[in-house]
Amino acid sequence: MNRLRPELDSRRILGVSQTARPTLRQVVLASSGLLFLFFICLSATAAEPARMIGHWPLAGDVRDHSGHNHHGINHGADLNATNRQGAAQSAARFDGKGAYIEIPSAATLSTGTDDFTLSAWVEVDGETSDLPGSIASRFDLERRRGFSLGIATNTGVTTNQANFRQLEFGIDNGHDEPQWTDHGRPGEALLIFSLCTHDGSLYAGTCESGATQSGRVFRFVEGTTWVDCGAPDRCNSVSALAAFNGELYAGVSKYRLAGSALAESENPNLGGKVYRYGGDQKWIDCGQIPEAEAIGGLVVFRGKLYATSLYKPAGFYEYQGGKAWKACALPNGKRVEALMVWNDALYAGSYDQGHVFRYNGETWSDLGQVGDATTTQTYSFAAYQGGLYVGTWAGGKVFRYGGGTEWIDCGRLGQELEVMGMLVHNGQLYAGTLPLAEVYRYTGGEKWNRLVQLDETPNVKFRRAWTMAQYKGRLFCGTLPTGKVWSFAGGTSVTHDRELPTGWHHIAASRIGNRLKLYVDGKPVAGSVEFDPAKYDLSTSLPLKLGAGSTDTFRGRLSDVRLYRGTLSMDELKRISTSD
Repeated sequence: MNRLRPELDSRRILGVSQTARPTLRQVVLASSGLLFLFFICLSATAAEPARMIGHWPLAGDVRDHSGHNHHGINHGADLNATNRQGAAQSAARFDGKGAYIEIPSAATLSTGTDDFTLSAWVEVDGETSDLPGSIASRFDLERRRGFSLGIATNTGVTTNQANFRQLEFGIDNGHDEPQWTDHGRPGEALLIFSLCTHDGSLYAGTCESGATQSGRVFRFVEGTTWVDCGAPDRCNSVSALAAFNGELYAGVSKYRLAGSALAESENPNLGGKVYRYGGDQKWIDCGQIPEAEAIGGLVVFRGKLYATSLYKPAGFYEYQGGKAWKACALPNGKRVEALMVWNDALYAGSYDQGHVFRYNGETWSDLGQVGDATTTQTYSFAAYQGGLYVGTWAGGKVFRYGGGTEWIDCGRLGQELEVMGMLVHNGQLYAGTLPLAEVYRYTGGEKWNRLVQLDETPNVKFRRAWTMAQYKGRLFCGTLPTGKVWSFAGGTSVTHDRELPTGWHHIAASRIGNRLKLYVDGKPVAGSVEFDPAKYDLSTSLPLKLGAGSTDTFRGRLSDVRLYRGTLSMDELKRISTSD
């Protein structure tokens, strides 16, 4: 709409002469007319009606039914799959091992700074033998520009399963929050050993080393406020957290602080047990791992909860319910620590050897030495761009799995010695380190960009950025020896911080003005913080990908994928989320 020139005042609008004095009625009418025009413009800006620019039913083909001819190119997806009603050739099945659908770039597909909504019927695979992965993305890694939508399960984040089936949607144009936010020190923590998002909250497990202290679990509220959820046991650490069957589990340990070049704990009590959270400060005993004094990792694989022993003797156990645990095979008698689910197998790092091992549910395979002889321990895992990445000691490098026994060098993080927690946040891979407790962002090849040092404690040998989790669209990281939790936002993102149930769901992700929003089954479930829309131009010449993105490739089925420019009303969302 053209702006009115200054001389086009209310008298011109009403058709009176420049010299005539307008009546009160004329002035009121003119003002009303201007207000009406103002609100029409405001309404158009705030809620532009939705216009479909892509529609892929995925019913036996990858053709676009919007009329814009954004037809897809299939890269291995099964187009003969059934949809939620069981109709044949009505969905696309993705194997989680590289299959995806490419929608070639076109000017009419770009959203730029406009509002948009991406929606799809999504089946969440209940196998837990692979990661759910990316639903859709259009993201330029080099420029950090674009958007991504997916379901995050972050395993192997040092000792933790940090997120489980967390719906995430993010946009970026190379923007970071100016600084990291200090969320304080939960209790008397020396170390934030574990972080886990569960049932709408972020939980932190601590190491507290005093003679009368115990490792505790805290629930984050906001700012520096934490609610004490109690001490599961008398030992000094809660070393691992994981969500399993809709409940929160915690592994406890007597952590040997000498391993972090600190004075040993005065607390003599051994750990090695797993507990289930019962609310408030109640913890339910789920049994002792035989001969273990410390839990080294928790993970859900093929519908079962697994735990490992941090110290010798090596132990790898499957939870049987109640207080019962079944001993499972070990790879050559070696300890297995960090546990990562990927591509129908369980991968494990070890403190006894610089190797990675793969478990198929019965036996282990040795995937060989990671890097050269400087790698003596494999510490952490992440899935990024469909690949498996591992962090190491003592070369401070990250490697990507190349198949067989091949490990591809992805570079050293500064001059650091150990790569601990790794996590993908809003399209990018981040990693924490020792001895300076730094955080780095991966920029491709062998390049890492140092972001911050989170622990600057003087006169200590080691500082650790130990573990990470994603919560409320932010990356959280815990440290040693300050025992603090920090957070950071790369770009703008929103997360639904509850475990998405298995089965079919209608999922929609919207950019609306200065907010991002997520909807599940036609209902709003999460919204982002406000951002400046002008700073987020998502224009890119890259294709739109269905079933591929920043984490792993998608595992499950998709149907009726739609892309709209503009804003869908709640009635429209409800209609497409209930349509056959």
